[in-house]
Amino acid sequence: MSTTRADPPPNPLPGEAGRTSEAASRDLAIDVKGLTKRFGDKTVVDHFSMQVPKGAIYGFLGPNGSGKTTTIRMICGLLTPDEGRGTVLGHDIARDSERIKRQVGYMTQKFSLYEDLSIAENLDFVARMYEVPDRRRRVADALDNLGLTSRKGQLAGTLSGGWKQRLALAACLIHEPRLLLLDEPTAGVDPGARRDFWDHIHRLAHEGITVLVSTHYMDEAERCHALAYIAYGKLLAHGTIREVIDQAGLSTWEVEGTSAMAVADELRGKPGVEMVAPFGNALHVSGTDRAALEATLEALRSRQGLAVREVAPGLEDVFIHLMSDLGPAAKPTAVH
Repeated sequence: MSTTRADPPPNPLPGEAGRTSEAASRDLAIDVKGLTKRFGDKTVVDHFSMQVPKGAIYGFLGPNGSGKTTTIRMICGLLTPDEGRGTVLGHDIARDSERIKRQVGYMTQKFSLYEDLSIAENLDFVARMYEVPDRRRRVADALDNLGLTSRKGQLAGTLSGGWKQRLALAACLIHEPRLLLLDEPTAGVDPGARRDFWDHIHRLAHEGITVLVSTHYMDEAERCHALAYIAYGKLLAHGTIREVIDQAGLSTWEVEGTSAMAVADELRGKPGVEMVAPFGNALHVSGTDRAALEATLEALRSRQGLAVREVAPGLEDVFIHLMSDLGPAAKPTAVH
């Protein structure tokens, strides 16, 4: 599936100079600091901070069990933080959770609508819950906007993953929220449906809706205006894609050829080599000491059937590097 990088959002991204703190705060849909959540003796989210500009598509990445879902639930008012503070759409997350819920559309990982109701019945039910005015028209508009009109009488439980995704997004939008929180919305969906979904997300952002979306897909991360990477409750990196890559300080070389895989074990532990990762028939070899890494790889240049060249590090290289830096000791035995 081909993808393109996201166009710039209408508001400044974190780190942009020349903004007063008060003005910057007014431009933020999400502004949380030090969020912490514990379940028993497990700290699932550990002093997490995030700033998301209004109208931006903000990617939220991290391995399974890293605290993404818990963070999203604190942001939308479904969970109360044990520590930390912040605002969502100008409302305090501790005092104004009910107001936040009215202005947020939350799409959960698991399909959460009624499988024994039709598409139209599900949307009508959600519209009733939110006390949406002119309900019938709004349901009809939602069906039309997501291409669901021809299937409106079909039971939700009989839909494929891609159509369930469309229905879930329509339900999130029925009350015209200002912020969408999408928790791994394209997991298990085919590439065509993923592309259509992201095209719609960009149209919504163009209309001024802010989107926070968690994903495991690197091509989807590249469609975001900016992103945050969390692992085991801790924020490891954030910023635009270019900022995240540059902050890592990685040099990456590609070793390509029929015998590339055979040298992977040989390279691990050598001077300058911090990461060796297969990419198709090639290896990406990365490290933060460029000179040492280049010297190590120089010995491979004379080997028949191998091509060695420097390449620009990508997001996947950076995230693998971030996780390897943590080491096994950083991983909790269990997280929610």
